Amino acid sequence: MREIMYAQAVREALYEEMKRDPRVILLGEDIAYLGGAFKTTEGLYLEFGEERVRDTPISESAIIGTAVGAALTGLRPVAEIMFGDFITNAMDELVNQMAKMRYMSGGKLKVPMVVRTTLGAGRSSAAQHSQSLHAWLAHIPGIKVVVPSTPADAKGLLKAAIRDDDPVVIFDDKMMYKLTGPVPEEDYVLPLGKCFIKREGKDVTVVATSSMVHQALAAADRLAAEGISLEVIDPATLSPLDTETIIRSVMKTNRAIVIDEGYPYYGVNAEMAAVIMEGAFDYLDAPVIRIGAANTPIPFSPALEMPSIPDADDVIEAVKKVMYT
Repeated sequence: MREIMYAQAVREALYEEMKRDPRVILLGEDIAYLGGAFKTTEGLYLEFGEERVRDTPISESAIIGTAVGAALTGLRPVAEIMFGDFITNAMDELVNQMAKMRYMSGGKLKVPMVVRTTLGAGRSSAAQHSQSLHAWLAHIPGIKVVVPSTPADAKGLLKAAIRDDDPVVIFDDKMMYKLTGPVPEEDYVLPLGKCFIKREGKDVTVVATSSMVHQALAAADRLAAEGISLEVIDPATLSPLDTETIIRSVMKTNRAIVIDEGYPYYGVNAEMAAVIMEGAFDYLDAPVIRIGAANTPIPFSPALEMPSIPDADDVIEAVKKVMYT
């Protein structure tokens, strides 16, 4: 199978869905002429024109508000917020409008729109461009939240999100846009609301999100040499969450670790840990361990920034703790 970059997989998904459905439009900052800050929309303006690929002002509230209106009137907009940190400027549109329209209309209105944005540190982009805020939107009923971990998943899940009749927010880890991996050339759609088992194992379940999946897999390779077998579960959709797959894995391994690049306080890893405790408590041989970002604004200095991000060493340390203490 051919291998392409994550950013190319995103662009392919957008291109294919725009060719398939004329109701799909794109809007966001610098996505037309410049092809987006991360080149995920490169060339689409030339293919589909300014009616369907629209540059917007630097106003997140305007971008999301426009997308909500377009979705309500029959289009299927894909709105890009360049950095996830700035969803803060559109929280009313996201939380009070987009998420609630279908419920408050008794199902008479649909909001079939996608918001594409980013998470993750590691680029020395400092505290206002490096946060992982996906837990904020996963907290809100009415929003589906997706965090892909591979180019193939990014394409298949984005296509599913565009075809979904409810609002979906997709967080791409900006550090993965140049990540390469196998991606099928044929049309395919991956299911929303399902966990993916990235590696089967028998000793410890590691539930990992987004780029942390790769840290978990790296740890699994290193620990295999010591005879320790990790099962790596990727909950690619955070909301709705496939709790059954997670609980079933923990029932098999009897030990669990959760790793997510967001803050551990009131975060995604806290929710995952609670799911495991509620669903598999009687099967646990050790407490669930959460691994997350350091509880501090993301530093600009690489010497400070990199230690604030979870990595494979943190997974290995946690595995040995649940195995041997």
